[in-house]
Amino acid sequence: MTQWDNVETSLTRRRFLRMTAAASAAVASVPAFAAGTGDALLGRRGNDQPDMRLGSHPLVVKPVLTYELPSRQESSSWRSWGELHSPELVAQEQQRIDRDLASLVTQADFPLRTLPTAAVRSPEETARIEGLDRADAILIYAAGGPAQLFEVLLGTGKPVVFFIRHKTKPYYLWHEIIHPRFLRAHSDQLARQDADYDDVVVDDPAELRWRLRALFGLRNTVGRRILAVGGPGGWAVANAPDLARQRWSLDIRTVEYPDLEQRLRAAHADQRRVAQAEREGEELARQKGVTLETSREFVAKGFLLTEVFRELLAEAEAHAITVSGCMTTIMPMAQTAPCLTLSLLNDAGYMAYCESDFVVIPAGILLHHLAGKPTFFCNPTYPHDDTITFAHCTAPRRMNGVDLEPARIVTHFESDYGAAPKVQFRRGQTVTALMPDFRAEEWVGYRCEIVDHPFLPICRSQIEARVIGDDHELTREMRGFHHMVAYGDYLREVGYALKKVGIRLLDLSAS
Repeated sequence: MTQWDNVETSLTRRRFLRMTAAASAAVASVPAFAAGTGDALLGRRGNDQPDMRLGSHPLVVKPVLTYELPSRQESSSWRSWGELHSPELVAQEQQRIDRDLASLVTQADFPLRTLPTAAVRSPEETARIEGLDRADAILIYAAGGPAQLFEVLLGTGKPVVFFIRHKTKPYYLWHEIIHPRFLRAHSDQLARQDADYDDVVVDDPAELRWRLRALFGLRNTVGRRILAVGGPGGWAVANAPDLARQRWSLDIRTVEYPDLEQRLRAAHADQRRVAQAEREGEELARQKGVTLETSREFVAKGFLLTEVFRELLAEAEAHAITVSGCMTTIMPMAQTAPCLTLSLLNDAGYMAYCESDFVVIPAGILLHHLAGKPTFFCNPTYPHDDTITFAHCTAPRRMNGVDLEPARIVTHFESDYGAAPKVQFRRGQTVTALMPDFRAEEWVGYRCEIVDHPFLPICRSQIEARVIGDDHELTREMRGFHHMVAYGDYLREVGYALKKVGIRLLDLSAS
C-alpha cells in the first residue's frame, strides 16, 4: 500500500487541498489580462509576447536546514555521521543554501520564489519558523537532527521535499538513514502517508528543479477557477465535474447560454467592436504561415466571440474556460463555430477547451502550468504499428509557448461551418500525451514523436505520432476518451503532482 491508496482518509491530502485551494482563490483575485490583447491573440512578437501562464502564482518555497550540535564525550560515540557540527559551519551552510536557491530561481522556467533559509535543531524551534505560513512548499536540507523536526514540518500539511548532500559537501547524516529510519520506520515497506521515496533528492539541483516545477503546476491547478459555458459535463460520465471538484477543488462557474446570447447580440450590434473584429480577422489572414480557406465573416465572428469570452473571464477573474454544446448550441448565436476562438485564447495564455469534458480538463490545466505552453484537447484513435493519431478542431498554434505554427484556417469538420485552425504541428517534436480515466483514479501517460500532420476527413488539426513505448500495451491500457497533448516531456512532473491528490500515473514510456 502506498501513501495515496486510501485517499479518502488521507488527512495530509485534505489539508493540502484546502490550503492550496485557498491560495488559488487569492490568485484568482489578481487580474492578469493585459497579455490578452489583440496583439497577443494575433501572435505579434517583441514586447507583446503573451504570458503563457496567465493568472498563475509563483511557487513560494521555505528552505529549512536541520542540524545538531553534539558534545564530545570521552570513551563514547558522541556524534552521528555528518559534518555540520558547529554554529559556524551551520551559518556557512545557510548562506550557501540561499545562494544555491537564488541560482535555481534564475534557472527555473516557471515562477519560483524562495524565502530565507531557517536553521533548526529542536521541535520547538521548528514550530516557530518564520515564513512557514507564507510558503506553498517546504524544502528540508536534512543535515542532521532528530526525525521529530520533520514531523513538525510535515504536520503543516504542505508538500515537503528533502535535499540531502552526499558528494556536494558537507556530508548530511540523513543520506544514511532517511530510507530505513524515516521512510520505512524500521520496517521493510514505506511506512508513511505524507512522504515517499520520490520526495528525496541527493545532490542534484536539476532533480530538485523538476519536483518544484511539479509542485508549481499542482499549486496552480488545485482550486483553479474555470468558466463552463452551458454548464460542466463529462464525456460518457455525469459525475466528472463532481470528481474534478473532489480531486482538484476546481471552482467551476456556469455561464448560462441566455446570458451569452444577450452578450453576443450586443456585440454584433456594436459597429465599433464588429469593425475591430474584422480588422483582426484581416490581419490573421495576412499573417505569415496562415492560409484562409473559409469565409472572412466566420473569422471575424470568431474574433468577436473571443472578445466576449475575454469579457466573461475578466468579470469572473478567471483564466480558464470551456464550452458545452460547442457543436450545436453556440453556433447559431455566435454565427460561427467556437474553434478559432478557443485556439486564439490558448495562444494568448488562457486555458480554453471545448466540450466541457471535466474528465480531461484537469489534465489540461495541470499540463498547461507544468509546460508553460498551450495544451491540445483532442480525440485519440486506435494505436497500431507504433502509431497513434490525435485530432480536434480547436488546436492552439503557439504549441512551444513562443512561436506560432503555420495553419490553414478552414471550417469546423462535422458542421463544415465557421472557422477552425488546421495547425501544421512540428515534425520530430516530442510530446506528452495524457489520458485520464473516468473515475479520476489512474491516468495513463506516454511520450510520442510527431511524424506528420495529415489532412484526413476527421477533426481539422491532426497529429500522426510514433508511440515511444509498446503500442500493444497502450491499446490494453487506454482510459477515458479525450487526451491532452503538449510539446515536451513532462511525465515525471505529472506523476509527482498526481500522487499529491491521490491519483496514480501509469507511465507507458518509462524505461
